[in-house]
Order: sequence, then structure tokens, then C-alpha cells
Amino acid sequence: MPISMHNTQKGESRWFSFFVLLLLPVLTCSAQQQPVMHLWYDHPANYFEESLPIGNGKLGALVYGGTDDNVIYLNDITFWTGKPVDRNQDADAHQWIPKIREALFNEDYPKADSLQLHVQGPNSQFYQPLGTLHINDLNEGVVTDYRRSLSLDSAIVCDRYVRDGKTVKREYYASNPDKLIAIRLQGAINVRLSLTAQVPHKVKSSGHQLTMTGHATGDPQESIHFCTMLKVNTDGQVTASDSSLTITAATDAVVYIINETSFNGYDKHPVKEGAPYLERASDDIWHTQIIRYDETRQRHITDYRQYYDRVKLRLGMSSCHDDIQDRIPTDVLLRERKDNCYLETLYFQYGRYLLISCSRTQGVPANLQGLWTPHLWSPWRGNYTVNINLEENYWPAFTANLAEMAGPLDDFMRALATNGQYTARNYYGIDKGWCSSHNSDLWAMTNPVGEKRESPMWANWNMGGAWLVQTLWERYLFTCDEVFLRQTAYPLMKGAADFCLSWLVDNPKQPGELITAPSTSPENVYVTDQGYAGVTCYGGTADLAIVRELLTDVIAAGTLCGDNVAAYQSALDKLHPYTIGKDDDLNEWYYDWADQDPHHRHQSHLIGLYPGHHIESEELRVKSEKLLAACEQTLIQKGDETTGWSTGWRINLWARLKNGEKAYQIYQKLLTAVAPEGDRTPNYSHGGGTYPNLFDAHPPFQIDGNFGGTAGVCEMLMQSEYSVSEARSTIELLPACPKAWSDGAVSGLCARGGYEVSFEWKDGIVRQAEITARREGTVTLLYNHQTKIIQLKAGQTMPLKTW
Repeated sequence: MPISMHNTQKGESRWFSFFVLLLLPVLTCSAQQQPVMHLWYDHPANYFEESLPIGNGKLGALVYGGTDDNVIYLNDITFWTGKPVDRNQDADAHQWIPKIREALFNEDYPKADSLQLHVQGPNSQFYQPLGTLHINDLNEGVVTDYRRSLSLDSAIVCDRYVRDGKTVKREYYASNPDKLIAIRLQGAINVRLSLTAQVPHKVKSSGHQLTMTGHATGDPQESIHFCTMLKVNTDGQVTASDSSLTITAATDAVVYIINETSFNGYDKHPVKEGAPYLERASDDIWHTQIIRYDETRQRHITDYRQYYDRVKLRLGMSSCHDDIQDRIPTDVLLRERKDNCYLETLYFQYGRYLLISCSRTQGVPANLQGLWTPHLWSPWRGNYTVNINLEENYWPAFTANLAEMAGPLDDFMRALATNGQYTARNYYGIDKGWCSSHNSDLWAMTNPVGEKRESPMWANWNMGGAWLVQTLWERYLFTCDEVFLRQTAYPLMKGAADFCLSWLVDNPKQPGELITAPSTSPENVYVTDQGYAGVTCYGGTADLAIVRELLTDVIAAGTLCGDNVAAYQSALDKLHPYTIGKDDDLNEWYYDWADQDPHHRHQSHLIGLYPGHHIESEELRVKSEKLLAACEQTLIQKGDETTGWSTGWRINLWARLKNGEKAYQIYQKLLTAVAPEGDRTPNYSHGGGTYPNLFDAHPPFQIDGNFGGTAGVCEMLMQSEYSVSEARSTIELLPACPKAWSDGAVSGLCARGGYEVSFEWKDGIVRQAEITARREGTVTLLYNHQTKIIQLKAGQTMPLKTW
């Protein structure tokens, strides 16, 4: 077992020979060490933000668990309004770009803002709810002993109650292998099942089955159609009537729900070229006749756990959790902040649960709602917001050992790249490469939005593709999969970079530099020295940070692929540099202008710190300390009160700055209890937080904050880098661990370079560590103020004693 180790501390070789060569039993943070992970409540949900989500990556449900009327909202991640984009939309819009640039370089910012409206296209389509299932309990009597729970360990929701002395039990899950939602009712079962929807639909009943067909809001000849089928197996009697089924005199009943839509791809018309959804639905429901409930339940659990069980976490001493997970309901735990370690662990694993449950459909990544909405018109259309939110959805995918869940995003980017070529040509006059803008949807729209009447501060941003492809590079860094790099990642990255090369212009204020113009900093407003509050500028730091990160990655990827990267290197060398303002913060604008809102939720100019890496890179080592200090000052100026997703981002930013106490403080802010939107109880005064069902509160609900929080925990516990040129990884354990987590254990975190890492710590000191290599390589391991170099072979697991 070849090992070479070096240490920055004097006398390390003595400690190394005595301790580190001792091989230990395989280290695991076992299921016994991680407490039971479940959300539970002693009352049914009254609001969406109290309901419990289940999902198989395509089909999902929100379970309210009522005793008289159990409402269950159904969702399908492929159910949106609209049809494929018109690739000739606004074919001449690019003629306005030179006029906008002229206004900018004449410092006429009001004119530039107004001209930007000409470079806007249609807004995105809407993500819509599929239907609503009502399960009405026809029994009478007083209800007692109610309990409702979601097990993160099995991805199963359960509820139970006693009515008139008789116990009713219900169980719900969404199976990926069997493509269905299953509900089991046990006890004294006398219920009525009915299906309805907020979109145009029809329902018919026959025998033990309900069938609902319909289409998304809009012209039925231009919209996605669907077919939902519900099938009942029971030991009681079933009566069909109109749009409902009534089950009586039963002690056991199983309800299976399937759904198919006519969505057949981002570039296929949902009617003229639609998928055979009726035939597929019929096949799916027939499948339920030949399966047993216990078998499909076990298949579901096995399928789910193959992903979920990869990472286990214990924060604090195992005894500190006691039986709190069973004594205190989750909503009370959240409000009263009882036993933070358990709640913090639960939130971390909940993010992993949500990603597994909503991101398993090829070409259709998790949207702003993840998968779950009860609203016909979801906030922000339930779309893909690409100026932070879609990226944040996938921040935990690789570090939290869920790389497969980012697959839908990889596929989606292929669609964006195809449509984005037309956007580049039509709106920007660029014939090479592709771009994507602020919003997208199921149809992979890439045009700037706003409909020629909305603010350029968000509508005109065109750096979405350039930022989004970082996820592709991250997949390579974590897996070192050269087939993926050559066939998927590099072509898409190169296309985004080619657009940027054409979009960059010479800086008339500083010859020899390249900048973007027009530019915006997502959703923020500057105030010039003359007092003008505007949004359109040139050389915005956020743009240049994205371009700098992209070009750095493309140069590394292209070198590996044997491509000529000279043009990218030349552009990178000429980019306008970061500048530090008079208040020692990182300038967001080309000039040291003030922000209209100093505490603005977006901190896009810090992308190079996180999720990017270049501010800490070797190439910027001379400047990095000043830049890091400027980033820190910027975060101090921003303050701590912000939206849910922004809070998630700031956890990661502070962790990258190696400030564990501040990162932990912001994590605590993310766990601020927020009342459901339907409940007007004013229990928060600033910013976002967390709803009773642990959904992220922007407010309203956006799922990205959940994923940002999960990624933040990973970043606090472990950080990694991979040098492509040296084929060497650097892994740092506990880089930003707060005192509140002085003891703990984690297993299964992934590090760049193709490694899986597990370790335990006590009193803030790593006591044991274990690294598994997926490929041969060299690791520089940082922990306990020590530096060690380890050589590993592919497939090798190396347990190390570190104390």
C-alpha cells in the first residue's frame, strides 16, 4: 500500500509512524449512529406548507392527511403549459445591441435601460398541478391519537388516528421502479375516493377504477394532455358512481395511481407529435393487477435506499438526540429550536430526500417547486430561474453522493444548447456557440424574457448557459469520467464559451481589456455618482466572474480533450479584473457605485468564491487574500436577513471563507420558523426561513433553499479541489466546522478527483478517517492543522487513524 506523507509541523514523521500506519476497522457512520430521520406531526396539514411530499422523480404528491377529507395533490414534472419554442422569434432583435452599447459608452444609462426593452422576448410557460385526490372517511365519531409522519429512511408517509375506538392506518409512497403512487388503508375502512383537477379535465368511473383525462391550461390543440388512472384492490366492496369510488366494509384497501402525459421532448409538439400517453397509462395500470403491495413497497424502499443510504450523518454526541425525534413534533422542534443537532441533521437529509424524489426524469430537472405544487399558477411560474435557482438545486448533487440526480440537468442543457444557438443569433447577432437567459421551462426556452415591457434588471440577463455548464465540469471533477467529458461536457462548455468570446467587447475605458456590454447584475440596482438608479451597465462583475470561471474550466477541459484553447486563454488574460471598493468590499459594478439595496438577496459578484473556485485558485494566489477579504466585507455589508435561497447560498460562501461560526449562524437563520402562507400569524419579521414541513421559505416556497442548505452542511464538513494538470486532489476535513458540532461523524461524502470520504471527530479534532478511491490518484489530505499526501489505487479503501 504505497503511502507517502508530509507534514507542515515539526516532528510529524514520529507521529505518522506511530499512528497513521495503524489500519483500523472499516469506518462507517452507521445507521445506528445516525438517529432515525423523520418528520412528524400531531395534526393534519391545513396548508400546503404543512403537507408531506412524496415523489418518484416524475410523479409526486402532497399528502395532507385529513381525517374527514384527506386531500392529496398530484403532480407530474412533465405537466406544463405551452409547446416548443419558436426559433425565429425576434429574429432582428440583435440590431438594438450596438445602440445599447453606444448609449452605455456615452454614460447614458437611462437610454440604455430603455433600449434594453427591445431585446426582450416572451416569458416562460407555467408548471401546473395535475389533479387532486380526496379520500373522505365516511365513518362517524370523535378522532383522537392522530399522528402523521414522513420517514426519510424509507421515503414513506404514514398517518393514523382513532375514530370511535377504531384505529385507521394509512401509508403512502411514490415508487420509481413501478412508476406509481401507492396508498394503503387499514382498519375500519368506509371511504369515498374522488379525483378532480384545476385544469380542464373529465373523470369517469368503472368497476374499481377512476380515469381522469385532460390538458394543461390553454388551447387543447396546443397543450400537453394527460391521463391519470386510479385502481383499488380491497377485501371490501367497491361502488362506482360518477367520478368517485366508494369502498365499504373493508379492513384493507390498496390504491394505485399512475399518470402519463403527452410530453414527448422539448422539441416535439405535445399533440401533433405527442407521446402515446393513453396507451402508456393503460399499460401502467394493467401492471398494478399483477403486483403485490408488499413487493412493490420493498422495491420502492430498495430503490430509494441505494441512493439515500450512501451518506450518513451524526452531529453532536449520539446520546444528545435521546428520543427527541419521537417526543417533539417537527413543527414544534422548528419553532422552539429544541436540540438543534437533530433538526440540523434532519434538514440536511431532507434535502437529499427531496432531490432523490424530484429529479429522476430525463431532460426534466427539478424546477422552482422541485416537483410539488398545489397552485394552478405557481409563484414565478414554477419555472427554471437560471440566474441562481436552477444552479442551486444541484449544488449538493455531487458532494452529497447523488450524482445520478443531476442527470436530468445534463440532458436539459443539451436542449438549451440547441435552442440557445437561435437565441444567440436572433437577440445578439452571434453565430457561434449558444446562450441561455434568466428563465427557462419544459420547452428549454433560452430567450431573454420580459415581453418588451419588464425590467432589464432580471429580464435581459444572458449568462445562464455560461453559469449552468459549471455543473457539467463539476461532474467531471468528481468522477474523472473522460467519456462524459469528451462526449457531453466539453462540447456544451465549449459552445457556451464560444458565445462568450463573441459577446465580449473591447473596453473603451481601458484598451486591451475585455468586458461585457450590455451587462446587468441579476436583479440588483446601482446608483451612479449622479444619483441615477439603473440596471444596465458595462463590465458588471457578475458577468465577468461567470466568464472567468467558464474560460478557466474550458481551458482545462479542452487541454484534456486535445483541443486548441489559445483563444480562450487569450480572452481570459484580457478580462477586466476584479476591483475592490472604497469600503474594502468587492465591487459589483464596473465603477464603485452604491447598491440601491445594500442588503440585496443576490450576491452574484461572489460567484467566483462559491459555487466557483477561481478566487481561491493557484493562478490568483497573489491576489487571493485581498479578494477573499473583499468577499468577506461584501457579506458583512449584505447582513444576515435575506430570502431562503439566498440564506442557503450564504452558508456556502461563509464556509468557503473557512468561517464555521458564521456559516453555522446563517444555517440557523435558514431554520427560522415561517408560518404557512395561508396562516397570517406574523411569526417572522425579516427574510425567509423554513415552513413547518421543512420546505424552504423564500417566502413563498422555493426548493432551492433546501438544496443550498444541504450543500452548505457538506461544505462546512469537507471541501475539495482537483488539479487537472497535476491529477491531484486536495481534501480538507472540517474546514468550517462550528463549535456546536464539536463532535460528529459522517460517511459517504464525495470529493473531487473521484473519492468517497468518511470520518469521525471529537472536540473538533478528526479522530478517524477513511478514503475510498474510485480511480488511482494522489490526495493531499488536510486535517487537524496537518498536511499528508496519500497515494491510492483504484478501488482501494484506506482507513487511517489520525489521532
